[in-house]
Amino acid sequence: MNVHAIKAIYVFEMSRTFRTVMQSIASPVIATSLYFIVFGSAIGSRMTQIDGISYGAFIVPGLIMLSILTESISNASFGIYMPRFSGTIYEVLSAPISFVEIVAGYVGAAATKSVILGTIMLATARLFVPFEIEHPLLMALILVLISVTFSLFGFVIGIWADGFERLQIVPMLIVTPLTFLGGSFYSIDMLPEFWRQVTLFNPVVYLVSAFRWAFYGVSDVDVGLSLGMTVMFMGLCLAAIWWIFRTGYRLKA
Repeated sequence: MNVHAIKAIYVFEMSRTFRTVMQSIASPVIATSLYFIVFGSAIGSRMTQIDGISYGAFIVPGLIMLSILTESISNASFGIYMPRFSGTIYEVLSAPISFVEIVAGYVGAAATKSVILGTIMLATARLFVPFEIEHPLLMALILVLISVTFSLFGFVIGIWADGFERLQIVPMLIVTPLTFLGGSFYSIDMLPEFWRQVTLFNPVVYLVSAFRWAFYGVSDVDVGLSLGMTVMFMGLCLAAIWWIFRTGYRLKA
């Protein structure tokens, strides 16, 4: 394992984040804070509790998950797309490092950004909404697991995309709607039976449910199933990345 190569890629990606801190960190934190203010403090105080939890506290895990998913995908996809766009990816591919080390550097940096972002959002949410975390270690584990998984997914998108507009298709037109419809603002048990069964086909439901269980000990679906679905999706992303480097898809053209 070439640790120096991983460190070089990782440090370069992290330095890019700190050069654009307003866009990378401040912008999503401010946007999510507006949700906390409007839905948590203003509207939430006038709504009934869900599963014994105040509405403002109930939506905290879902809002953090919404930002983590979109930012993980965007950071990882942009991180690998720019070297492809500028042509510097060929220098990386010709270096004496394996695809595992390349992926570890790019995905590790993207996941780190997401974890930092999630931590800041947790602290920010506490300013507007009172809440407690029943299982802090599990919450941290789920945060890291989801950040890594969707950074891997973003890496795949960054290889697949052939233009800047395609980098935003999946986060904006697929992931964000699925997150809003995946129980971020409500419990799926509140839906009619038919729509509840339909919602179970939404993979984001399992992510939000597991993350919310770590906070309050309540979930819409079994926590073990949620974690299993996440690990399975991570495996699919790893298999896709292995195939990309094995065939040179959009890397050697």
